[in-house]
Amino acid sequence: MARSMKLGHCVCDPRKPCPCPVFRQKRVCTCAGERDAPASTGNVRLTDYVRSAGCAGKIAQKDLRQVLGMLPPVEDSRLLVGTASADDAGVFRLTPDVTLVQTVDVFTPGVDDPYVFGRIAGCNSLSDVYAMGGRPITALSVIGFPIHSLPHEVMAGILRGGMDVLKEAGTVLVGGHSIDDEEVKFGFAVTGVVEPGAMVTNSGAHAGDVLVLTKPLGTGILSFAGRLGRAPAEGLDAAIVSMSTLNKTAAEIMLRFGATACTDVTGFGLLGHLCELAMGSGVTAELWCDRLPLLPGALQCAEAEMVSGANERNADFCGERTQFDDDVPEPMKAIMFDAQTSGGLLIAVPPERSAGMLDELHAAGIGCAAAIGRIVAGSTVSIIVRRRSEAGTLPDGEGSAIVTPSTDAADEETAVSENGEPDESGCCAGSVASSTDPLGMFQQFLGTSLRPGHVDVVTKELVAIALALGVQCEECAEIHVGKALRMGISPEELEEVAAIAIGFGGCKTMMLWNRVKEGALKQGSR
Repeated sequence: MARSMKLGHCVCDPRKPCPCPVFRQKRVCTCAGERDAPASTGNVRLTDYVRSAGCAGKIAQKDLRQVLGMLPPVEDSRLLVGTASADDAGVFRLTPDVTLVQTVDVFTPGVDDPYVFGRIAGCNSLSDVYAMGGRPITALSVIGFPIHSLPHEVMAGILRGGMDVLKEAGTVLVGGHSIDDEEVKFGFAVTGVVEPGAMVTNSGAHAGDVLVLTKPLGTGILSFAGRLGRAPAEGLDAAIVSMSTLNKTAAEIMLRFGATACTDVTGFGLLGHLCELAMGSGVTAELWCDRLPLLPGALQCAEAEMVSGANERNADFCGERTQFDDDVPEPMKAIMFDAQTSGGLLIAVPPERSAGMLDELHAAGIGCAAAIGRIVAGSTVSIIVRRRSEAGTLPDGEGSAIVTPSTDAADEETAVSENGEPDESGCCAGSVASSTDPLGMFQQFLGTSLRPGHVDVVTKELVAIALALGVQCEECAEIHVGKALRMGISPEELEEVAAIAIGFGGCKTMMLWNRVKEGALKQGSR
């Protein structure tokens, strides 16, 4: 402390004077290694040591996209899924037979019990690997902790909770990193493997697919209400059980039933993550409020407007991409924008398999799993939210009949949707085809070929645009340019791809590109 006194400021933080308030009050200099008597473990409230609880502390989607757009693309033939597609985890082909799934997830506590927080953080970190169809094998812990303010036992409890979850998942903790931080943070960097052909991304959904959610909504609202001392005990208990449950079983069932796309629902809320899935797949999702599984008390807290600032941040990104029916209540909107922590898997599955998958999920103890919507052909919005489902539209499980969304014959004869945009069902939307429908089988083949594999989905979309221009298919070019823009591909990138096509095709291709580009700009200005 003598050196700090001589300098006139703290040697650890020049912004603070010396003697600091802690030394004046308690005659303890923590910078010199002295320790104040720590609080007893039983009196610690972890949520008092955070600014934003749980996944509500994530940087907003809009800001994150803006920052990532300033960075150069990562180009490597071994990178199958990277930052370009806003997926849950990165996928890297190590050898022809070994493909890695990698992710890192660190956040602040939304509960006060150290062990429970550790479990929730572990489940949340592993979830991204499960969402990709992978199997987590190793993990590195990352923890920020005010080691001079809280007892060592608290930090040990957090780590022990995370380690127990890793053990349940069959994942080995191989090390980690810690930092002395005023705010508590914890999570894992996880490495998994995915079998060849088993990878599931957020960009493979097809028109006609049923959307299944495996956990109830409302964790963010209930955690926020808990910090205010106004959350119902039943709701908090149910939220803790949900957040502390691995998505392992749900992922295994998803793979058996041939899921076409998946994402886990966390900090960006149901609408934010579904928006990424719809944009990546070039489709529109239709949600039904009356099918959404909710935690006890979540709706009542939303009606009392007990929602965190994450709601506004999430709405800022996906609100303009979402169309709500006039009768959708504001509290339900709040729940759909609510930042979830360790939420469920949101799975797109072919309609003929959805009831069977729901039956198996329920039989495996995932009783809240529900069909909450469907995928339709792309439109000017990414999501349409309706208050009620239509009778017979979605499966209930338990052997109920499957009713595939019907396609009017008149619609099949036109390549333009009601809103004037190209209808992707006539191109590469990946429709579900029967063995007696050659045209449908061809469309399904095109949809499958555009899914990510050894080549990522962004590169495939750019190739599709160049080829559409090269073969002079104006309608195909319009569809894929619109899809690329919804995926976040920049106009500058499209110009470069078009230049390649023009180099091979000449003036005719250039004139076609100018027409397509003008049409895309008009659609974007609506």
